[in-house]
Amino acid sequence: MNKEKTEEYSTISLPYCKGSGTACGGGDKITSRNRKNLTKEDERMFAKVNSMGIFGMEVFPVSVEADISSGLPRFDVVGLPDSAVSKSRNRVHSAIKNSGFDFPVSRITVNLAPADRRKEGPLYDLAMFVALLMASEQLRADTDGYIFLGELSLDGKVRRVNGVLPMVIGACQSGVSKIFVPSENANEASVVEGVEIYPVDDVFAVLNHLKGSKPIEPAKPIKSDGTEIIDYMPDFADVKGQFEAKRALEVAAAGGHNTLMIGSPGSGKSMLAKRIPSILPSMTFEESLETTKIYSISGALKNNSSLITQRPFRAPHHTVSSIGLAGGGAIPKPGEISLAHNGVLFLDELPEFSRQAMEMMRQPLEDGKITISRASGTSTYPCSIMLVCAMNPCPCGYYGHPTRECTCRDGAAAKYLSKISGPLLDRIDIHIEVPPVDFEKLADEHRGEPSSEIKKRVEAARKIQQNRLSGTSANCNAQMNAAMTREFCKASDAAMKMLQVAFDRLGLSARAYDKILRVARTVADLDNSAIIEASHIAEAIQYRSLDRKFWTR
Repeated sequence: MNKEKTEEYSTISLPYCKGSGTACGGGDKITSRNRKNLTKEDERMFAKVNSMGIFGMEVFPVSVEADISSGLPRFDVVGLPDSAVSKSRNRVHSAIKNSGFDFPVSRITVNLAPADRRKEGPLYDLAMFVALLMASEQLRADTDGYIFLGELSLDGKVRRVNGVLPMVIGACQSGVSKIFVPSENANEASVVEGVEIYPVDDVFAVLNHLKGSKPIEPAKPIKSDGTEIIDYMPDFADVKGQFEAKRALEVAAAGGHNTLMIGSPGSGKSMLAKRIPSILPSMTFEESLETTKIYSISGALKNNSSLITQRPFRAPHHTVSSIGLAGGGAIPKPGEISLAHNGVLFLDELPEFSRQAMEMMRQPLEDGKITISRASGTSTYPCSIMLVCAMNPCPCGYYGHPTRECTCRDGAAAKYLSKISGPLLDRIDIHIEVPPVDFEKLADEHRGEPSSEIKKRVEAARKIQQNRLSGTSANCNAQMNAAMTREFCKASDAAMKMLQVAFDRLGLSARAYDKILRVARTVADLDNSAIIEASHIAEAIQYRSLDRKFWTR
């Protein structure tokens, strides 16, 4: 224990303004020694400080009210707290004692207002600590205009908490400009302009600042520090052969289209998928901010990191539950589909995922958001993703292999493929067959086209789409609704005739019709063509006909 710090705060005797917790004129310090001489009315002490709450993506202001009154010693936390908040009593009690202060031996009630909103997590520890010191008159300070966020260790250290970024944004929108946050959360909080972020390592830093003896220097605003950029990103130049697959993935990246790759084991499906982020357009500041908010809420944001500037690539194992994929829990949290927001969700070995998990994705893929309803409330998380799936054509994986024979029993392949429902398959824009690579291509030492060159074409196509879709809710061709498709996907007569023939022969659905037009629109954008031509339609149809080869045999 720091003896100097303890002595410094044990002698604070500023006057106390009863009922407000702020400084005012006159009065002596009330201690346990002279309390017995007070009346019950004089003994009641009250203080209030500000904090924030979060439920899903929604944030709201929280008033932490501390009341110390006569009666048997007891410490109650009210205001609809969860178990983590309730345990704050023990952490705050130990932090006060181990920091050299006197813990009030009285009846203590801490209220988290509003009382009808669920409070979760340990983020109110610091606010409770300050409120109790003020209520017991061991601290006199004006805390109006401040917000306190942070978990306390038993010795008074301030630990990081989840959801700091959206809470800071909410505080800024509500007009509060001074926020105490744990040092480990300072970088993510500093990306918000118009607020003063005070990073703190322990409670003494907070108290010194409030007292004015040692003000904390506000953290400098951060736009982006690149902490999330990966030093090495897999490059398409390392891929041998697979020219058709790489072209299809380029189209998918340019338009944000969902993609399914079918091929035998070892053909390179996972390798191709892992390289998709290297050709996706760079994230805008708004996209980075929204993605970082989700990671902050879920606790997946690394310590001392600010904005996520690299598009997410999430690859959950096929044993993931529907809740793990969609999100949920007693208090809804983001799942993998939301953590992949503005990035890629890769589902390898798609038929091995549970049917419930796969069918859960149908609506979010269309809406770009997922709503989770629980008894505690309803939360909506964004999930604008590029879904990339990979699978074998049959259980043994060698159906259609040029050199190896399929060993599956009759009906086994059909049963395997039937795990993927037609409605889900219909929501995947591009279907790619990934054939095995022959020896000559594998042995070729010549590197293929690098991701940087492909990315330039993708970004040019995205620029065209953003200009076209300006003023709408869509950012790329894959996000267009039916009305936008009719307005922006203008095709030549020859192209429409080709599409009509394909529609009749392949038995396409209305959704497939729209998706072919959107994919064709993306192919035209890559060619810098204002009108969808027959060649663009032909390529788009090629990406929709693969399911007939496998699902109709």
